[in-house]
Amino acid sequence: MSLPENDPVLTRPILEFITVSNEFCQFTAKVESYSKEDIVDYYRRILPLLYLKGSLIQTVEPSDPDSAELFYTEEEWELLFNTLRNKFYPDDHFWVSSSLTDEDAEIEKASLAECLADVYQDMKDFLILYQKNFYTAKENAIHQVCLHFNDHWGPAALKAMLTLHNLSMKS
Repeated sequence: MSLPENDPVLTRPILEFITVSNEFCQFTAKVESYSKEDIVDYYRRILPLLYLKGSLIQTVEPSDPDSAELFYTEEEWELLFNTLRNKFYPDDHFWVSSSLTDEDAEIEKASLAECLADVYQDMKDFLILYQKNFYTAKENAIHQVCLHFNDHWGPAALKAMLTLHNLSMKS
């Protein structure tokens, strides 16, 4: 497939990221129908790929930043969180350092379900906005997913990966 030259919203890294994030969202939307072992195995394999593909995207400055939209509701997030929490029970919680670079960092309790629901929220919002039939929507989708990679879904995915690795070793 040949891509238009110099079109920042149609680069190979973006199209590959769309593919992986779509797979992640399709699985997550049906997570209640899978066993805990299948869920752990799937996320343990897809999260590193999602993180890698997300790290390769170049941000795009939107020409109309006011057209950025969010679609995934708090109620939908809560429903997914509770489903995941019940699936991972009693292994949902884990302990993590609040900072890798600060020697005064505190150890805090984290939730695997919360991390995965947060990643899903950002992926779902990205996919829906990117699919809009407006170029500015695609620009905003890429800009937002890159921004959230640094401060939201990227760290959440990393926290979840170690816990998923440890859970897969218990099986």
